[in-house]
Amino acid sequence: MSTYRRHSGTTDSDSDEDDEIHQNDSNISPTLAKRRVSFLPKKKHHINGNTSIPTSPTTPMSTTSSVTRMRRRRLRTSSRSGDDRISFRGRNPIYTAGRPAWYNATGEIKEAFVIGICGGSASGKTTVAQNIVEKLNVPWVTLLSMDSFYKVLSEDQHHQASENNYNFDHPDAFDFDLLLETLKNLKMGKQVDIPLYNFNTHSRESHTKVLYGANVVIFEGILSFASKEILEILDMKVFVDTDADIRLARRLERDITERGRDIEGVIQQYTRFVKPSYDHYIAPTMIYADLIVPRGGENKIAIDLIVRHVNRELQNRGVNVRTELVNNLGSMRDLLMPDTFYIVEQTAQIKYLHTIIRNKQTVRDEFIFYSKRLMRVLIEYALSLLPFEDVTVETPQGLIYKGKKHVYATVCGVSIVRAGECLEPALSEVCKDAKIGKILIQTNPSTGEPELHFLRLPRDIADAYVFILDATIATGAAALMAIRVLLDHNVPEDKIALLSLLVSKQGVQTVAYAFPKVKIVTTACDTQLDPESGFICPGLGNFGDRYFGTDPVASDNEDAILDPSGNVSSASGTPNSPKTPSKLNHNNRDLSPPAALRAADHEDVFQTI
Repeated sequence: MSTYRRHSGTTDSDSDEDDEIHQNDSNISPTLAKRRVSFLPKKKHHINGNTSIPTSPTTPMSTTSSVTRMRRRRLRTSSRSGDDRISFRGRNPIYTAGRPAWYNATGEIKEAFVIGICGGSASGKTTVAQNIVEKLNVPWVTLLSMDSFYKVLSEDQHHQASENNYNFDHPDAFDFDLLLETLKNLKMGKQVDIPLYNFNTHSRESHTKVLYGANVVIFEGILSFASKEILEILDMKVFVDTDADIRLARRLERDITERGRDIEGVIQQYTRFVKPSYDHYIAPTMIYADLIVPRGGENKIAIDLIVRHVNRELQNRGVNVRTELVNNLGSMRDLLMPDTFYIVEQTAQIKYLHTIIRNKQTVRDEFIFYSKRLMRVLIEYALSLLPFEDVTVETPQGLIYKGKKHVYATVCGVSIVRAGECLEPALSEVCKDAKIGKILIQTNPSTGEPELHFLRLPRDIADAYVFILDATIATGAAALMAIRVLLDHNVPEDKIALLSLLVSKQGVQTVAYAFPKVKIVTTACDTQLDPESGFICPGLGNFGDRYFGTDPVASDNEDAILDPSGNVSSASGTPNSPKTPSKLNHNNRDLSPPAALRAADHEDVFQTI
């Protein structure tokens, strides 16, 4: 099974959590599990084999049950097998559920594959969609229900609905304009806000569900084929054909047990609205289907055919971003630096700081100390590039001072984990109210391509000026993905700046070519990039390893390239010699995303994998 996000569109079946990434502790290795701190009481084993949880006067039994319920709710929204989520190279965990690049080397979007599933009420559309998701075995699949897009009812319509006199199966009951806009944005990889409809109150909830793009979007609803514009968006159209008696039996069970309605009202609504609407509006759209699935989710052969076709389409649409970048290195070398490139004035003091952190003999404490000094300089310089406006203030002496203030009141730093996190304290010290977000991008050990594993961003990030924080920029593969994520979250390109202590000339040109309005700010620029390892030359080695005191790790270096034997082209003793291989070693730290990304008490949007 694959990791996926399920959104039903109703508050009855969708949890109200904001997590879009779900980590399953059962898939963590025993080595990592030993390092976890548990806040649950220890279990005592009795002679009869049963277990009990000790309690204290200050710790009621309900505490444990509430924790259990919370965990169970989180597991509802994801499905994965133990083998697919994590693989191991020796003792080293490799997380394989990341989202591969959905754009090419120039930053252009590759559209998601959209499947439309239509059928009568209670025909088994959701079951078919879930079975497709589980068999696809690809990361980042979004399941969207048409039930989310019922129109807001007037007071008279509310009264009709409460008496089962409102036709929810008629095309006029749906907000097709909002639905069309949402599907277009999902197809283009954009973040969308999905309304939540409550069938018990016949109204929308005050909050929405945030979804962020996917490789595959599965859209299901009774009138999925009713709009010509929606049909043009769908890449594959499936109609679920189920016997009317079975649909009625399922509807009776669902509406009585889940929605608290009486049997007479359900039958009245079915005979007056549901069945006529199916005959007039739903059944005729069967002619648009590419595939008709009799018996719904029980038809394993039809589902297998759908899965094979989708996998074939995804393979044809695949992109190799890093390969394209490496192939373009030669042509980029002789280009002029872009106007959006800003480098701190190369004073003797700046060169002195770089001399220390580049020296392989520098011990870790000194490396951290002088790196922090450079980070402070970098952040101050980046803030000076923001637009200012004139302002007048009164001094304590009662005199007027004509000064400046930033045009953008909100600044947000988004760090590329893990090396980028080192710049977060410097930003917080210089810009007191700066918000912090995180993005985890790792290199797939099989393909060498960058993959998005995790992100957490402030909800109002589109209104902020965003600093992307990373220690070094070599090929620019991780930077391209981070910028693409921000653009998908509606951050304007000209309100993004990429901050790094050290960049390569080729990396700068790669980013500037794809996103010409993004500012690139650094304290130093090296002109050489090793084509085999992707390391900057002369460079400063693997910044994350030297800062955190760990051995070389491929996943921490966005430009590290694995050879067939599983080695990374960097040497622990000589980090500036990228051609010397060294074995991977994760013994010094917990690499799991939950441990690496404990963060921040601010508004979050968790994006799933």
